Amino acid sequence: MTSIRQLRYFVEIAECGSFSSAAERLYVAQSALSRQIKELEQQLGTPLFERTARLPRLTLAGQAFLERARRLLADLAQAERVTRDIGQGLQGSLRLNHSSTVPLTGGLLAHLGNYLKHNPGVSLEIAQQSSEAQLEDIAAGRLDIGLLRLPVLRQHEGVVLHELFDEPLLLAVAAGHPLAGTQHVQLEQLKEERFISIPHRDRGGLSYLSASLCMGAGFFPKAAQVLSRKTTQLQLIQAGFGVALLPACMRQIAPASVSFVALQGDCQSTVALACRRDAGQIARQFVTALQG
Repeated sequence: MTSIRQLRYFVEIAECGSFSSAAERLYVAQSALSRQIKELEQQLGTPLFERTARLPRLTLAGQAFLERARRLLADLAQAERVTRDIGQGLQGSLRLNHSSTVPLTGGLLAHLGNYLKHNPGVSLEIAQQSSEAQLEDIAAGRLDIGLLRLPVLRQHEGVVLHELFDEPLLLAVAAGHPLAGTQHVQLEQLKEERFISIPHRDRGGLSYLSASLCMGAGFFPKAAQVLSRKTTQLQLIQAGFGVALLPACMRQIAPASVSFVALQGDCQSTVALACRRDAGQIARQFVTALQG
């Protein structure tokens, strides 16, 4: 069977125009080079070069074989590059989901863009999903990366969380709300307000954190008539159904008729990245890029 070495030797001789020049470029003895080509011709059952007193010249069979040999070597080189890139995490795809309160905006979006710019062989498949569902899918191998807000209520074996950054929580109200024009507000002032996001007993995330902060201020948030844990809560706030504690990044996607008011005290929210502990090279490089 024809070997890769024989193909390379043959193409080098054809391009150099002589056995001696090809031997020098390949760093092999000319006798070894000649022996490989002779074996190749025997395998093919036809001469590839016309041996003349001067320089070897391709036969018609050799000319036809040269085109195909070059193509085979080019395909092999491409296969090697693809395999190497995949092994080094430079080519492949990632499934990434994010919670509704972790919109892909600002610095987060910039990090994604920078990562893709430096890894053109990697593609991202992005969808929106609740924090707890992300963890379940990562544990089951259905998802590679999750972007969520802490806290989470259940830990999953084999799933690791990397804290990315903290950002302040703000009070989001309709533009016509009495608090809309104030510079800052204390949590205690929200005791009689209706909240459009109330924590679920099986879910953590922002609604759980908001309720914890309110309880620390001496009350449990009252539920509005309409509740939502998705980005639709911005529309509910805009319509005057209630208020919510939202991260500062939500201002970038909020309608103009939603006002944000600073909260007094330590009201912070943490965004985390979740992935499998045994994640592949691409996922590990992605984690490193977002942590940078």
